[in-house]
Amino acid sequence: MTREIIHTADAPEAIGTYSQAVKVGDVVYLSGQIPLVPETMEVIEGDFNTQVKRVFDNLSAVAKASGGSLQDVVKLNIFLTDLSYFGAVNEIMAEYFEQPYPARAAIGVASLPKGVPVEMDAILHLSA
Repeated sequence: MTREIIHTADAPEAIGTYSQAVKVGDVVYLSGQIPLVPETMEVIEGDFNTQVKRVFDNLSAVAKASGGSLQDVVKLNIFLTDLSYFGAVNEIMAEYFEQPYPARAAIGVASLPKGVPVEMDAILHLSA
C-alpha cells in the first residue's frame, strides 16, 4: 500500500524529522502533538486544562486533514510529566470523544519537548 503524508496548516508544523500524520490504506498514524498554537508555534498560554484542549484541537485538525475525526481514533497515547493530572485529562477527553471510547494508554514521562506537561499521539481507522 502507498503511504500518504498528511499535512495541515491548522496544526503545528513538525518540529523535527517527522510528518504530522501518515495514512496507509484506511489507517492513519498521527504524530505526537503538544500544546503549540499553529499560527505562532508557541506553547499556548494558560493552565493545564487549556494546554490539554490545545493538544486535542491539534489532533482533531490533523485527523480532519486525513479525512477523519477524533471519533475515528482507535488508540490514543497520552504522555504526562505528572500523572496527578490523569483525572483532568479524563474530564477534558469526555468533551472531545463519545462512546465507544478508543483504547488508551497514559504514560508518565520525565520530560516532553519544549517543557510542556502533556503530549498525545493517536491511530485512526477511517470508515469506508
